Amino acid sequence: MSAYTVYGALGSPYSIKMRAIMRYRRIPFVWKQAVMGDEGIFKNVKAPVIPIFHYPDGSWKNDSTPLIYDLETRHKERSIVPGDPGQAFLAYLLEDFADEWGTKAMFHYRWYRDVDQKQMSEWLAFDRLGAAGKSSILKAAATFRDRQVGRMALVGCTPQNAPVIEESARAILALLEAQVTEVAYLFGTRPSLADFSWLGQLSQLATDPTPQAMMRKDFPFAYRWLCELDDASGIEGEWRNANEPLTPAAKGLLKMAGEIYFPFLLANAQAAAKGAETFTVTLMGRPYTQGTFKYQVKCLTDLRAAYAKLDSTAKAKVDPMLRESGCFEPLSQN
Repeated sequence: MSAYTVYGALGSPYSIKMRAIMRYRRIPFVWKQAVMGDEGIFKNVKAPVIPIFHYPDGSWKNDSTPLIYDLETRHKERSIVPGDPGQAFLAYLLEDFADEWGTKAMFHYRWYRDVDQKQMSEWLAFDRLGAAGKSSILKAAATFRDRQVGRMALVGCTPQNAPVIEESARAILALLEAQVTEVAYLFGTRPSLADFSWLGQLSQLATDPTPQAMMRKDFPFAYRWLCELDDASGIEGEWRNANEPLTPAAKGLLKMAGEIYFPFLLANAQAAAKGAETFTVTLMGRPYTQGTFKYQVKCLTDLRAAYAKLDSTAKAKVDPMLRESGCFEPLSQN
């Protein structure tokens, strides 16, 4: 089998997510750290974001979720989508929760405090420039740092929102910390797309100074679980019986999606429909404000469409879980 080429970066949660998936699925690939001079690869995709996959057939694709499902159609072994349709939908929901909300913790911790800004801007510049000279690296780091800090309010990473973001991150880590010593993964003894998506986001917290210290101190087993999931190519396992209760972490994450993610998505969609540039929503008992994003309107639309496609048997299994978690009503709205 010819190998894929994956252009990614160590500081990109979506790159780490997809690299871990390729490793677990044992799909041959070559990893290329995206460096200065690689800008030409972006002409091959619509959105200039990494990771970018160069397929063995010569085609180019990016955007991690579509990549996951495209790879599922091409490679049948070691699937990361649960075989039961209802469980597959729940895994997709939790994957989307990680991609669109979990990334706020990554961005917040990386650019909120000086110690993290300094180290990570320098590391990320080094990743791009390599042996280009220390002065060039530090100059690029300063420019990149200023740009990223300047974007924080747009994506909701403000001092006002910091308590919500940090409290939700700790709650997510607590769920994983309590589970991983008892149950290996969210949907059984093999990892799903949801596990890999949380790996992607939390892998960055495990690297940056402030959240890494927090994780090592308060969530040591979740921290180590992330390290092991980064290369799970040796893992063999089974999906959990769909008639059994959800694993504790999957159930807890679903509840958090109902309490945080769907209120966030609904407020964003309402703001977009009104043409408002920003919106405010109450999350975890606190006001949360950020800029309106069209892409996250699409996320809500796609989640509803995926739920609507479930047949009556699958819905009968997942609806009680969705109702209990608070996810049912936003999903079933037109």
